[in-house]
This record gives sequence, C-alpha cells and structure tokens, in this order.
Amino acid sequence: MPGVHFTNLFAVVLVALLAPLLLGLAPRFRIPAVVLEIVAGIVLGPHGLGLVDVDLPVQIVSLLGLGFLLFLAGLEIDVHRLRGRVLRLALLGYLITLVLGGVAGAGFAAAGWVHSPFLLAITLSATSLGLVVPVLKDAGQVDGEVGQSTIAAASVADFAAVLVLSLLFSTEGGSAGERIVMVALFAVLVAVAGVVVSTAGRSQKLGAALYRLQDTTAEIRVRAAVVLLVAFVALAEQFGLETILGAFLAGAVVGMVDRDSSSHPQFRVKLAALGYGFLIPVFFVTSGLRLDLGGLLDDPAALLRVPLFLVALLIARGVPAYLSLRTLGPRPTAAMALLQATSLPFIVTATQIGVTTGLMSEVTAAALICAGLISVLVFPAVALVLLKQSGRPLDESGPAVRKLHDR
Repeated sequence: MPGVHFTNLFAVVLVALLAPLLLGLAPRFRIPAVVLEIVAGIVLGPHGLGLVDVDLPVQIVSLLGLGFLLFLAGLEIDVHRLRGRVLRLALLGYLITLVLGGVAGAGFAAAGWVHSPFLLAITLSATSLGLVVPVLKDAGQVDGEVGQSTIAAASVADFAAVLVLSLLFSTEGGSAGERIVMVALFAVLVAVAGVVVSTAGRSQKLGAALYRLQDTTAEIRVRAAVVLLVAFVALAEQFGLETILGAFLAGAVVGMVDRDSSSHPQFRVKLAALGYGFLIPVFFVTSGLRLDLGGLLDDPAALLRVPLFLVALLIARGVPAYLSLRTLGPRPTAAMALLQATSLPFIVTATQIGVTTGLMSEVTAAALICAGLISVLVFPAVALVLLKQSGRPLDESGPAVRKLHDR
C-alpha cells in the first residue's frame, strides 16, 4: 500500500488505550476519558509537540468513529418514553434553547467572534446523552422524574440539533429549501427501512437463523447493524445531507425495532465494545490533534471567549430545565440544568462543520471545544452532588413517574 503508513494511527490508538487506563489507576480523578483523549491529542498533535499527524488512516478511522458515535447516540434514545408532559416540556425547552442561543450568537456576532449567530445557537443546543446517563445511574435517578425528564430533554436536543445542523449548515452544498425536500424524502426511506427491518425481525425462520449466528464468529446482529449504519450514511450523502444525520437515524431505527433483547442480551454490549473500544476514541484523539489552541493562548482577549461560551452554554441549555421547577424542586432542577448543559461530542462535530464552511474561525472553534471540555469536567460532578443531597428517593419509578408520562 504505497503512501499509507500506520505509525500515526498506532500513536492514536495507544493514547486511546492509555487515557482510560491512567484514569483507572487513579480513581480519585473523576475525569471522563474523552477529556483526556482530546487533551492528549492537543499536546501530541501538529499544534503541540508535533509528534502525531492526521494522515489518511487516522482520517478514515476517525470518520468511522464519528459515525459510530452518532449511531450509539441514536441507539440511546427510547422513543417509547417520549410522550405526554415529558415530551412537551422537552420540545418547549429546546425552542427556548434556540432562542437563548440565538441571542447569545447575536451578541458574539456583534463582537466579531462568530459569522453565523444561528450556527452558534445550534452548537450550544445539544446535550451529551452518553455522558448524562452514567451520572443519573450513579445517583439512582435514571427511572425517576429527574432522570426521565433529563433524558427526554437530552434526546430531543440531540435529535433536533443533528437535524437542524444537517438542514441549514450541511457541507454537501445546496440551498436550505432543497435540503428540506431531501430530508423529507430521506425520512420516508428511513421509515420504510424501519418497517422492513421490523417486519423481517418477526419472521420465525429469520429469527432462528439470527439466534444461531449471533454469538458465533458471524456476529450476525452486529454485522446487520453496521450494514444499516453504512447504508444510512451513504444514503444521507447521496441526498446531499450531513452523514451524521444518517448515522444518528440508523441508531434510532435499531433502538426502535430492537425493544426486546431477551434473546440477544449481548447485542448492544458488542456494539458499544466496537464503538468505544476502537472507533470513537480515535475520533476524539483526532479532534484534539486538529485543535489549534495557539490563537487562544497567544491572545488574552481570545482566551476570554472560553468562559463566556461556557456561560452561554449553561444559560442556553440550563434555563429550560426550570420549566420543571415546580415538579422536581430546586436542587434536582439545578442538577438537571447542569446535566442538560453538559455537551462535547456535538460541539466538536458542529465546530468542524463551521470551520469547513467558513462560518466559524479556528480560534472560535477551539474556544467552544474548550468550553465543552470544562462542561464535561465540572457540570456532571456538581449535578451528582446536588442529586445526592436532594433527599429524593432513589430509582423512584412509582405513580408520580407514570402520571408524568400520561399527562
């Protein structure tokens, strides 16, 4: 393979191995591995020590990692729980987020920091569901009012942010009107694919074959999920949409049709192992390799953007949580606000699109990613303390929660 070398990819996967291992050896440092992966990428990359470059193998595996990250995010969404008052509050909260983010974006645009206020609003509008759920599990609140409200808000925010970003700021070209038509057609094909997959899953003959092959070297369910992921990504690309939308919807479709996992309890574990064991860490380390902090560190005025973007993130995503203040109480609501404001993967994705389309400078992108890193470091830890101090029963899944869903 002329011109293709794997030295840089080796360095990246080595970082991906050492980051969680070091944190495991020092359990007192409750830092998400993703933060250490990005920071290591910054230090070792072209804008740091210059030891590792983003060459072709790294680019390809990183792109696969981004797709798998969005796929697993879509898989986390339980559409069957998104109903009633929980769904209404989540939708209203996201609209409030866009308004607040738009106001912040207009202010930053007036200062000359961003070229598109609405792109900044969308960048600030997502919540990292994969980071929020473990915190809720640690606090025993996944099935309680706080957990379900937070997960619903994060699910709506993640889906809407990916959709709006693909519609309005796709790197594939075309007008917004054309992309809306393409999204509608794409949605129809996704729905048809979902029906086909669901119908095929009810076939006894096919079900028996899947059961026989699922834990052999065929790993047939994992292969089928990967085929669906790549198919949706390729389809989104053909429709002139962002590939992240295809990856996200592929995960959502798998999650919808795979409700009963009693016959294949290891399926999602295997998908997570493939994603978080190899592909996704490469994406995060590569994001660090591409991040240029030089503009921030050389200019104190530019460095000031980091705390201001962090405050904007907290306000845009945190304020909507107070729609549930009367239901949840002060401390759980404050915890929910912090968890909703925890965001990093989508910020990395949105800033890369912003830089590619020329709507965001590299300095602004670096400041936003730094703000996301701080949110991941600080917000979940404080939220966990608030949840444990709230005095609410853990794993409260009784009538109050059912009433919350049924309204």
